[in-house]
Amino acid sequence: MRFSPKWLLVLAPLVLSGCATPPPKNPDNLCSIFREYDDWYEDAVDMEDDWGTPIHIAMAFVKQESSYIHDALPPRDYVLGFIPWGRVSSAYGYAQAQDPAWSDYQKATNNGGSRTDFGDALQFIGWYTSETQRQLGISKWDAYNQYLAYHEGRGGFKRGTYKSKPKVMQVARKVDRQAKTYGGQLRSCRAELEDNRSWWPF
Repeated sequence: MRFSPKWLLVLAPLVLSGCATPPPKNPDNLCSIFREYDDWYEDAVDMEDDWGTPIHIAMAFVKQESSYIHDALPPRDYVLGFIPWGRVSSAYGYAQAQDPAWSDYQKATNNGGSRTDFGDALQFIGWYTSETQRQLGISKWDAYNQYLAYHEGRGGFKRGTYKSKPKVMQVARKVDRQAKTYGGQLRSCRAELEDNRSWWPF
């Protein structure tokens, strides 16, 4: 049976979506996540080596931003309260990177990448938090303030825009708690994960 080009255009997105990595079965446990997706651990180690951002903090960002959904989008915007009118922002993918920030990342690192690729998304978070430390002096280990700068943008953080947004500060505290939980979990299983890496043939 032959498929016309028109049918290939219809089928291609279906095939590609079937290859997408589903969210981890236990997103609250970092050890469980990395046991399920050992390639994610490799990506996380690469990010930590490249940028110095702790794995548990970057992973807490991803959990908050996208719940590990590769093509996550922000909520829809509405006109008059009920007419759909695009999205509230251009955020997209695992890290919910917005178009301008993603473009800055690509230019700064000469990395094409994709916001729906887990490794690329982690690299973006590593780069962003590293730049935040360089520009604002916020430690990469400070999940609370790093997240505020991530959410509000560095300019917004300097202006203190989050101070009038109690929900944003609440979310930042949530990310901080998640990072601490992930950090404890990672300490309990990192030797195991590293031992598994030693058997990786590539």
